[in-house]
Order: sequence, then structure tokens, then C-alpha cells
Amino acid sequence: MFICGWIGSAHGGKPDAENPADNLERGKNAAGDGKASALDGASSVRRSGGWKLAEEAACREDVSRICPKHSWNNNLAVLECLQDRKDETEIAADCNHLLWNYKLNLTTDPKFESVAVEVCKTTISGLKECAGVDRGKGYLVSCLVEHRTNISEYQCSQYITKMTSIVFSDYRLICGFMDQCKDDINKLHCGSVNTGEKDIHSQGEVIACLEKGLVSEAEEQPGQYTIKEDCKKAIMRVAELSSDDFHLDRHLYFACREDRERFCENTPAGEGKVYKCLFNHKFEESMSDKCKDALSTRQKLIAQDYKVSYSLAKACKPDLRKYRCNMDTSMPRAREAKLSYLLLCLEAAVHRGQTVSGECQGEMLDYRRMLMEDYSLSPEIVLHCRGEIDTHCSGLHHKGRTLHCLMRVSRDKGILEGHCQKALQTLIQETDPGADYRIDRALNEACESVIQTPVLLILSCLMEHLYTDKMVEDCEHRLLELQYFISRDWKLDPILYKKCQNDAARICHTHGWNETSEFMPPGAVFSCLYRHAYRTEMQGRRLSRDCKTEVQRILHQRALDVKLDPELQQRCMTDLGKWCSEKTEAGQELECLQDHLDDLVPLCREVVGNLTELESETSGGGFGLILVCLVFQDIQIEALLIRACEPVIQSYCHEVADNQIDTGDLMECLVANKHQKEMNEKCAVGVTHFQLIQMKDFRFSYKFKMACKEDVLKLCPNIKKKVDVVICLSTTVRNDTLQEGREQRVSMKCRKQLRVEELEMSEDIRLEPDLYESCGQDIKQHCQNVVFGNAQVIECLKEKKKQLTQQCHQKVFKLQENEMMDPELDFQLMRVCKQMIRRFCSESDAKNMLQCLKQNKNSELMDPKCKQMITKRQITQNTDYRLNPVLRKACKADIPKFCQGILNNAKDDNELEGQVISCLKLKYADQRLSPDCEGQISVILQESALDYRLDPQLQLQCTDEIPRLCAEEVAAQEQTGQVEECLKINLLKISHEGCKKEVLNILKESKADIFVDPVLHTACALDIKHQCAAIPPGRGRQMSCLMEALQDKRVRLQPECKKRLQDRIDMWSYAAKVAPAEGFSDLAGQVFTSPAKNYILSMLAMCVILLFLMGLFCGRITKRVTQELKDSKGVINVFFCHLVG
Repeated sequence: MFICGWIGSAHGGKPDAENPADNLERGKNAAGDGKASALDGASSVRRSGGWKLAEEAACREDVSRICPKHSWNNNLAVLECLQDRKDETEIAADCNHLLWNYKLNLTTDPKFESVAVEVCKTTISGLKECAGVDRGKGYLVSCLVEHRTNISEYQCSQYITKMTSIVFSDYRLICGFMDQCKDDINKLHCGSVNTGEKDIHSQGEVIACLEKGLVSEAEEQPGQYTIKEDCKKAIMRVAELSSDDFHLDRHLYFACREDRERFCENTPAGEGKVYKCLFNHKFEESMSDKCKDALSTRQKLIAQDYKVSYSLAKACKPDLRKYRCNMDTSMPRAREAKLSYLLLCLEAAVHRGQTVSGECQGEMLDYRRMLMEDYSLSPEIVLHCRGEIDTHCSGLHHKGRTLHCLMRVSRDKGILEGHCQKALQTLIQETDPGADYRIDRALNEACESVIQTPVLLILSCLMEHLYTDKMVEDCEHRLLELQYFISRDWKLDPILYKKCQNDAARICHTHGWNETSEFMPPGAVFSCLYRHAYRTEMQGRRLSRDCKTEVQRILHQRALDVKLDPELQQRCMTDLGKWCSEKTEAGQELECLQDHLDDLVPLCREVVGNLTELESETSGGGFGLILVCLVFQDIQIEALLIRACEPVIQSYCHEVADNQIDTGDLMECLVANKHQKEMNEKCAVGVTHFQLIQMKDFRFSYKFKMACKEDVLKLCPNIKKKVDVVICLSTTVRNDTLQEGREQRVSMKCRKQLRVEELEMSEDIRLEPDLYESCGQDIKQHCQNVVFGNAQVIECLKEKKKQLTQQCHQKVFKLQENEMMDPELDFQLMRVCKQMIRRFCSESDAKNMLQCLKQNKNSELMDPKCKQMITKRQITQNTDYRLNPVLRKACKADIPKFCQGILNNAKDDNELEGQVISCLKLKYADQRLSPDCEGQISVILQESALDYRLDPQLQLQCTDEIPRLCAEEVAAQEQTGQVEECLKINLLKISHEGCKKEVLNILKESKADIFVDPVLHTACALDIKHQCAAIPPGRGRQMSCLMEALQDKRVRLQPECKKRLQDRIDMWSYAAKVAPAEGFSDLAGQVFTSPAKNYILSMLAMCVILLFLMGLFCGRITKRVTQELKDSKGVINVFFCHLVG
């Protein structure tokens, strides 16, 4: 491309030879620009007096307003001042036109060429390209501009630099540019070619517009105009020629002038240094949008032609020639000119172990990082991933986030369209971040806290620390997103490629680093290496030892995430969606496939089976916990789990850590300490999964198998699942225990281990598959935000029991029944009350643990959380007598005797809502229960009197009345009987008949024992001690004592006690009126439970005696009359006989 004297119709003819602008002044102006002075000093053309731009009428005002006074005597200094002015500063159109003609004449005057000959004499003779050009046509200056990088003479370099800035300030001064791009300018509406319609500042905008059009065409944006090939070459050539000095890219210069001052003030111009500095600050928040846009366009041009980067082209020129990377230099935009081709070619040389200069590798690193930072620099990604970016990744343009978003979408959702994924894979190969983590800025920043010492092969180190305590979540995500693509091309793992490239070429027939084969695509090479990794000598070719080690390393990495194994993911995609859609955590998908091994489709089952077989051969590698569980004869806890569980092992299991292969004690210890504060989430997940896998087959539990193998064969034959085996053996133990005198059929060692298994199963609902399956829908509906473990899901189901489906409700009821019989199986109770059990119940039998805790519930030393948990269990027990084993045993005969009607209407495994206990309470008031049953009901009455929540029938019947009448009492932090007292006081205000009946029953029950009335008992505690100390509690004896004392005027009771007693008498009187006796038995019951029963019985006795005496008196009179009648009857009979006779 040459600088020429094209004038065209835009100027209306040839330039005027007598134009004063033809004159160039000679001599240096002390105040002028140094560069301009070099040019001026070399000029041989001069008019007397020296013509000056500053003195021309057209420009005088603009010069005096814009340019410093010391530059007025130097035409080139004035020219530079006016054309580099700020955007907001306008100059007159006449001045603009004058400047244009001045620059045009500078570039076209044949005399001006003599300056170049004089100043650059030595340089011209050394440049073969310029020595033979035609003179007098302006071609010599053009040639020197094009080869200015090879000029070493100072004056010549200064001269050509000045000429370059003049030329590039106006595209019309570039020879041939208008001829080649005129139509494209008009089509793209990039600007007018008419003089006057565009000032000199807009000339750079025209080229910038064409450059953007070229970039848009490469991205195949909809409706994009196709630029002609000649214009494309012209655009790229202009970009190349302006690559060393950012002043020459006029659009970028004006767009970034302030940003250059802000970020690159101390960066000298030339050799592309300012460009690189601005590139490095492109994503700074203070970078202006217009500069950012201009820089992006420049970078996109570099991606299409590496020569647009001066520093890259210069640094890598020898290496490109050495490794034959630019064979077709005649096509600037050919394949060989693309940045991607240069990177792939030189990276291949590096991976082959060949030498590439450090300067070139440094430049390559910069541009690889640049491509990873900004996805828009890769036309293929912009073209093929446009939809995915708009849908999933909009607004994440900065610092490589969009690329990582696309990687995440591809990895997590697998929804990227094929061309987009291929474009991403290509970009990863071009940038090769596996070789140097610094290339991926998003990864570098996310992992900054993890990386202690920066090294090149940091990715391998990061993968080794994946899922460890040192790894942070953001780094983990970025690493897996990148590793997802690296795992799909074995060459992108630099260590694997280095160790295995010879094996791959020998066995798998691979080609060079940047070459692919349809018969052996990159993803298939690792499969080939894997198939040969464990071959014996008899089976044929084997891998070298180093390569085999790397294959094992990759397998271990892929075990952490199923998406890192392309073959597994491809073959098992359907099964992953069907069985494992909820398994999103690290390692869970692979474990899930193992869980459903029998359900997988044949192709998936084959690959999972092969991996399992390989893992069993290597005895404990990295396929995760599930694989080692398949070889339980020689259990080895996988290294990843050991690392995760290290804090717990050090604190609680260090004594058994060395023996875990032989005994399984380590895993048992980890299970036992799963909820210690030292237990982290990763360790807990691994241990839980270990437990879940054990559920599939009792033989997977080493200690259980060794302890119970013979018992299982004898008592539970043909049962495989561990949970079923545990149930079978537990049932056998329970039945043998209940049948007194029967010898235990389950051996002692098995019973001990069985206890361990039962306790472990109580911790997580998933360890009880039958319950988990029956309540699956309920868990989703009511407990979806509750995490598994710590029996939290089970506790949630208990709390939501009334809302559960029938099937789940029955299972939960059965579970609670078992827990009440054996409180050790109540994981939440044992966990929350662990310290209280040690304090109060250390000597109690395990089955009496809850009973012990209940007895100590109101102790001042009782932990509030434990107390709350005990109350929960009491509420549960009082809903059904079957949930209270002590009551059930004590009232074994009373329940069918008095409450059979309730039992007849009951449903299996459904609560009776306290009906049976309410029935027994009434019989307690009538003093008709057996002593054992009476003792248990007395305890229940005392507890429920203090806390109304322990009376399910009261809660059920008074659901509306309690909050209406007793809201303050309900809100009390500690329940001490206030709610029941409130209901008694407001008895007349209760409208619900069922609630009123329950309150009347409470009043009736309180007659039987003063302990059942906590408010009255508290008020009269001193009086009981003083007046009734010798009277035993129960059967209303102490209540009668107090009533007698109340009636005895000689006894002075405490005022509060006296008031409460009088209130009770009034309440009982009202109760008797509202609910009179319904029969003789009820009447007798009321009499015997009445506090005035002694008085009533005395009066009844007097009545009976009176009746007896009256009977005696009336009996004697009756006897005398009867005798007289007999005598008279005898006289009559004699008289009658006499008459007959």
C-alpha cells in the first residue's frame, strides 16, 4: 500500500502549485516540537519570509485558541496540535480544508521525496524493498513508512514517524484505500467521501467503522453486509501498519486518550506498548466505554491477523519461520495469519519439547489470557453460542465470566448446542489453560487464596486438593468447569500428554498435539490408554509405568465428578437423568449409578462395571467410597474420605485408624462421631453414603457380617438387605426376651453388633428404607428444607404427624412405639439430653431412660433444651397408651375392663388421641383402678395439670376456647398449671360443650388428690405440712383433711389456701349442678371422692340406724297382731269342726 496523490472529485482538481502550503520552512525552532524540527531541518524547499500556518486567516483564530504560542512558528507543530485536539474542540471548516491541502501536498510533492533521500540515505540503501521503487511519485516515502520498524537511523526514524502520523490521520491519504473501499464505505454508511462533510477527526471513524463491519462479518451477525476482499486486505493492512504506535489508530487514539493518561501515563509510545497496557486495563471499572469498545475491536482484528499485534509478530517471527507456521504469507487473512493458528502451532512445538523463545512465549501467554478473558474476541463463540449467552450468561462479560458461565451450563445442564460446545472446546485448546493456570483469569482470581506458591502446573495440584478443607467453593466451581473441557481432550492435560504421548502414538496411533484424526478423536485416546493400562504381558501391548501412573491419576480425578468422564457421561446420560437427577454434589452421581447398578441400561452398566472392576484391581484408588465398598473382604477407606475426616480421626479415632483395614473400627468410629463439631460436611456425606451402601447387603458391613453371619444363616436365611436382616434379628431378640425363661437364639456377639447397627440406623431416615420409601411424598411436601442426618427429617415427620398420609403416619407411629419401648433408639432425645443422661440417669437401664428423664424434668439443673425435648416426648406418649410402655404394663387389666368400647373403635397404628388415658383418669377419680395403674395415672394427672399440652383431649376439645380465654397464660414461658386454672375460673364462659365437659372432668379428678391441682397444692403446701402431715396422699385423703380444717373454726389456714379451697367448693357445687350423677355408681363415686364424704357418710349411717330402729319397733307390733290373728283363726277352726262333728 502506498501514499499517493489521489485527489479525486472530492477536491475538484489538482492541488495548486503556488499554494503557500507547498512551502516548508527550514531550520529548527527552539520552541517547536523535536520531531517536527528534524523534519523541518531536513527540508530543502523554502520561500522567502517563511510561510506559516498560524498566520493564515482561515486558521489564525483556531491556532491562537487551541495551540500554545511557542508552537506557532512551527507548521508541523501547529498541524499536530490541531489534528490531535480534544473531541469537543471544533475548528473552522476553512481551516480544516487548509490543513487537508497542506498534508496532501506534503505527501505528494516530488520535492518532498528529496528530504527522505537526504535524511534516510543509509537506510534506503539497506532496504532492498525501497531501493528500487520509482522516484518522484511518492512511493519512496510510502515504502519507508511500511518498513519503518527496520529503520535504525535516528533522523530518518523521526522523519518517517512524523510522516506516518500525517498519513494515518486521514484515510484519504493512503494510496488505493479509497479505490478499494469506496463502495463498502457507502454500503456500511461509514461516512461521506465529500470534502467538508467530515473533519479530520472523523477520518479515523471511517476506518473504525470498516473494522467493526469486518468483525461483525466474521461473527456472522444477522443481516451483516459482506465486505469485498480487496477492502478487507486494505483494512487489515492499515491495522498492521498502525500496530506499533497507538497514535496511528486515530479512532482508538481519540477514544482512549484520557484512559491512556489514567492507566498508561508512564508507558512510552511505540512497539505496541500502549496497546498492551490498555488491553491489561480493559476491564477496570474506570475505563471508559468508548475506549473499551475500541480496544475490543483492535483485539478482534488481532484474533483474525496476529500481525495487527506489533509485539507478538516481532517476538514470534523467528519461531514462526523456524517451525513453518506461516507458510502462506501472501494472504493476510488466511488460516496461517489467524492468532489461533499461531498459538496452536507454537504450543505444539512447546509440547513436543522444542524450544520457543521466552519473549515469544511471554507474548503468547498474554494473548491466550486475552482470549480467555473476553469471549467476544472469538468469532466462533459469538456465532455459535449467541443463544446460550443471551439465555444463561448475559451481563457477565468481565474477566472470563461469560466463558465460565458457558462451561457451567454445558457441565451442569448439558444443554449447549453441539457447535457451541465445539467452539468452547476449540478455544480451550487454543489457550491451553491446563499448561498455565494464569491464562484463566476467572480461575486465577477464584483460587488465589488456595494457591500458596505459583507454579505452572497448578491445575494438577488444585485437582489433588479438590474437596479438601483448603479448597474454597468458588475455586472449586471454576476448576470443575474448566476441567470438564480439559477431560474431553487428553492433550489438554500437560502432564498426561508429556508422559503418554509416546504410548499414545505407539498404541493408539495419535498424531501431533494440534492434529486430530477421525479414527482417533481426542476423547477416544484416553479410552485407548485406559484399556491398555492394566493389561498383562500375555494380553499384548502395555503402557509405560509413567503413563500408567498418569492414567490412574486421571481416573481418580474423574471419580470425583461423573462429568469428568466423557464416556461415562455419554453412555449413562439417560440413567443419570432417571435415577440421579437430584444428586448434584461432588461424587454423588457416580455413587448413585453404583446404587442403581442393576437398573442401568446395558451400555451404562457395562462402563460402570468396567470401572468397578478396574478399581477392585487397583485396591483402593479414587473411584470414591462406593467402589471400595464392593471389596469388603479388604476394606480400604478411600484417601479422599480420609483427608476430609482427618479432624475427627485425630480427635476421636486415632487409636483405631491404623487397624481399619482388618476390623472396620475406623468407619464405625466415624459413624459414632458423625455429629461432633470437628466433623465437616464432606466427611459426614462420605460416612453417610458408606452407611447407605451397607443397607444394600449386610455383607457390606464388615463387623456386622463377621459378628452375625452364622445367626443370619440360621435365623434369617434368604434375606439379603441389611435393614431386613436387622429387623429379623431384632424381632427374634425381642420375642425371646418377652418369653420369660426362653434362651436367646441370637448369639451375644451378634446382639452387641446388632445394637450398634440399630443405633446407627436411627440417625438418618434413609438408613430405614421402608420408612423412607413410605414417607417420600410427605418429606417432599412437609420437610423439603430439612437436611438429612441427626434424625432431623424423622423429627420433622413426628411434628407434622397429623398432616401425613395414612401409609407414612402408620410407619411413624410404629417407629415411635419402638422408640418409647427402647429410648436409646430415639436419636434426637439421646443427642439433646446426652449431658443430662450422664448427670441424672447414668445408672438407669437404657429402656428406662425416658422415665428417668421425666422424673428429673423439673430439676433446677435440667438443661432447657433437654426439658423441651422431654415435654415433646410426654405429649407424644399421652396421645396413646401404647406409646407409654410403663402405663401399658401397669394398666394391662384395667384398660380392657373399663375402656373396651374405645379399643373396639380404634384403628391399628393410629393414635387414640388420649381417649384411653382420659377413660382411665375418670376411673381414677372414682377410685376404681388397680394400685399400679392408679400410680401411673396419678403421675400423668400431675404432669398434665402443670402443662395443658400433655392433655390431648383438653387440647382437642378446647382448641378455640384456650386462646380466647387464656391467651396470656398460654404465652407464659414456663407452664405451671396456669392454663387449667384459667379454664376452671372461666368455666361459666366456656361455650363449647366438649371443652366444658373436659374442664368438669378435671375438677372431678382434682377431688381425688390435691397433687392433681398444682395451684391449690402450692397455695396449701404449708397447711398440708402442719394440719395433714400424718395423712398419706392419694384417694382424696389430704383433700378431706383440708376441708375438715376449713370447717373447723379452731384451725386458721393460710389466707391463700383458704381462698383457693372456698373457690374449689364453689366449683364443685357448680359442677354437681351442671353434671349430676348419671347412675348409682356415679353417685357413689361422687360421694367417695367428695371432700365432705365423712359428713355425708355419717349422715347416711344415722339414717340407716334410724331406719333399723324403726324397723325393729314396727316389727314387734306386727308380730303381736299376727299372733292375735292366729289365735282367732284357731277358735274359728274349732268352732267349725264342732259344727261339722
